[in-house]
Amino acid sequence: ICYMTMTAEEQTGEGQHTIPMEGEDITPKKDGGILKLVKREGTGTELPMTGDKVFVHYVGTLVDGTHFDSSRDRGEKFSFELGKGQVIKAWDIGIATMKVGELCQLICKPEYAYGSAGSPPKIPPNATLVFEVELFEFRGEDITEEEDGGIVRRIITKGQGYSKPNEGATVDVTMEGICEGRVFDERELKFEIGDGEGLGLPVGVEKAIMAMEQGEEALFNIKPKYGFGNAGIAKYNIPAGATLQYKIKLTAFEKAKESWEMNTVEKLEQSSLVKEKGTQYFKEGKYKQASVQYKRIVSWLEHESGLSEEDEKNAKALRLAAHLNLAMCFIKLQEPSQALENCDKALELDASNEKALFRRGEALFGMKEYDRARDDFQQVVQLYPANKAAKSQVGLCQKRIKEQHEKDKRIYANMFQKFAERDSKKEAKKVKSESKENGDGEMEVENGEKEVVCEAKE
Repeated sequence: ICYMTMTAEEQTGEGQHTIPMEGEDITPKKDGGILKLVKREGTGTELPMTGDKVFVHYVGTLVDGTHFDSSRDRGEKFSFELGKGQVIKAWDIGIATMKVGELCQLICKPEYAYGSAGSPPKIPPNATLVFEVELFEFRGEDITEEEDGGIVRRIITKGQGYSKPNEGATVDVTMEGICEGRVFDERELKFEIGDGEGLGLPVGVEKAIMAMEQGEEALFNIKPKYGFGNAGIAKYNIPAGATLQYKIKLTAFEKAKESWEMNTVEKLEQSSLVKEKGTQYFKEGKYKQASVQYKRIVSWLEHESGLSEEDEKNAKALRLAAHLNLAMCFIKLQEPSQALENCDKALELDASNEKALFRRGEALFGMKEYDRARDDFQQVVQLYPANKAAKSQVGLCQKRIKEQHEKDKRIYANMFQKFAERDSKKEAKKVKSESKENGDGEMEVENGEKEVVCEAKE
């Protein structure tokens, strides 16, 4: 137990100092800057990690007992990401030592709080602060773009710097994959981001590595969407729909050059290399990995301007090939809308390109837009009469259009029949209603003449 001595500035007068300045020194330097006194023990053994979102209640006071802030008064828990500098240093250090359910007192010297500036008007300069903090919950950091909780990180050891691996970066990692308490994959790897699938890594692992800093070690909880999906993987005996845990350390990495870091010659050279790499992936049936390579060509060359005539010709040829190959990848991956988008971009570069027109027809067929698909296949036949596949596809489109018309006819026939039945029922109700009205004073006789019916009178 340490006892904090206060400066004259921190003393507020005789009888006003009501808070005992004692507790365990929890600063890394053991300089007495943060004293912690546990008032109620928490449960379990797990502590919050850097990057975790923590949920607390707190009451903040000056050393003379003056309250300056309280989440309890607001009736709403306070949350923040631990270790990210979102709160004073004393909180990042102090709350990292707490268990769920724990209630403690943190006494924070100015250098771990608001320093010589204070936080006017409530916190004066060079103020020692006292916080009563209760930890209710903590959870890992969601690193997915969609924020769907599919990849949750908990940092064991914080990395250095702010730079992170990008698409195409070369990374050195050690990793351990765990499923249902069983280690199924334990390796040291050096590979290029984008090549993970070929190494038996789920997409979530590459996304996880791209969120890490050099030297960082972290635990990642990966849901099936970013893991091995609903199919699982026999190689590792992973069942369908399994959630995975990976412990990963990023020991080193070298970023791939961004577009703005390369000159035209470098972009053209690199585009040719990744085109060959993408084609190899495609031949192996690794369509996702192939698409990553082709996308890099587009990102490098799409907005390149001021090229020489020769460079412009080469760049256009590479872009056209990239879009055509991307369209084929997306057709194989059964993502017709993205295939369509790339066909349209290819046709902007070459309006009568045979492959672009044919693949756009395939994409539209996959989207069940048979009329538009037929038009594209017919255009291929007109421009390239030898294309037998296009002729066959025209016939298939005609068949689908006819089937769709027959289906529509049946739907409309049933619809009109329902309308007719409804109208018939309405007409019957109307006749019945009119008959009732006639029955009050007269009724129809067999010969069609009307007979007056007199009401009996007493």
